[in-house]
Parts: sequence; C-alpha cells; structure tokens
Amino acid sequence: MRFYRSLALAMAIALPATMLAAHPHVFVDTKLRVVVGDDGSFQGVEVRWTYDDFYSLLLLTDYGLDNDGDGQLTDSELKRLDGFDLQWIPGFEGDSYALRNGTPVRLGKPQGRGVSVDAGRITTVHFRPASGTADGLVIKAYDPTFYTAYDLIGPVAVDGPCDAAIQRADLDAAYTLVEELLYATPTSQVEEAYPEVGEAFADTVTLSCSG
Repeated sequence: MRFYRSLALAMAIALPATMLAAHPHVFVDTKLRVVVGDDGSFQGVEVRWTYDDFYSLLLLTDYGLDNDGDGQLTDSELKRLDGFDLQWIPGFEGDSYALRNGTPVRLGKPQGRGVSVDAGRITTVHFRPASGTADGLVIKAYDPTFYTAYDLIGPVAVDGPCDAAIQRADLDAAYTLVEELLYATPTSQVEEAYPEVGEAFADTVTLSCSG
C-alpha cells in the first residue's frame, strides 16, 4: 500500500491536478485464499479486504460507530457494519477476476464471512464460489477504474493440491500508461472519462496443480 501511495504522490507532482483527477481514492490490502477440491476442481476464493485508515474512519463516522475513538468495535457495532461492502449493484464483478485460458471464469455471489476492526482499520471477508478446473487458473484483484487500489498481500493461501505463484505488476509501466492516456484526454473530460487502467496495476496469481 505504501508503494502505491508513493507512486501516486509522484504522479501528483508530475501532472496537473486537473489531469490527475486524484486516482486512486481508496487503498485496500487484499489477501486471497483459494479453495481447490481433492479432484483439482476450483471451488472458490476467499477474499479479505483491509481498508486504509482514512477510508475506515470515514465509514465508521458514517455509521456512527466507535464513538469513543479507541479503534475497536463492540459486537453490536460489528453486527451493524457486517456486510456493508457486499451490497453490489447488478454487473459489478466484485473487483475480483478469474480467467482460464484467457476466458473469464464466473465467480458466484459473495458470501459474507465476517468483519473486524483493528487499530481503526476495517477488515471484511467474503467467499466467491466457483467451478471448473483449478490448474492454470489466473486470478487478479483490481478496480478497472482505479478508483480503488488493491494491494495483494502474499503469499496466496491454497486449500487443496495446488500452488499459487504471484507475478507482481510492473508499476512503473502502469503509471507510464496512465500518463500517456491522461495526456491524450481533453482536460474537461478527465474526471468523467478517467481511463480504465486498473488491470495494469494488478498482480497476477496463477495456480498450478499436481497430478
């Protein structure tokens, strides 16, 4: 997350504010746990999101929680917060994507697995059921619009007879792409037509399975 922020700061210095449009706005530490059956089938992926301090504070304030400011919530407060980020509009992919041989693999509706708050930062967990073969599967976590920056915290856990390898995104190349696209966009259109560059910042997880 810190590296994302340092690069975002560099962009803010290099580009006029009207062109930068202040992306990303939200930073999320992301952990993945992939579930694979004994037969090598892809059963789904558990996604853990830990929101940055500022966004967590905004959420807690909006919900009227943690009024004593100790960065912790009571059980009743956690119950009120649980599921706040799972109310997805139709067509939203949950900023989690899976591919098999270049073809999108459908991830099912999110199943909430709880929420916690530690030192003022909100963490939520949900599970996305899936099907098909796990071997060779590619998983990425990103917001296409780059409004939210997802920082994959490795290693990726795998329940089952597979291993997960992470190829880190080339962030220098990603920000170069942003610069090129922004300079090619009329200033008056940047905020409404910010280029969809999120995937360029995404790490790539690839599964390999024995047998």
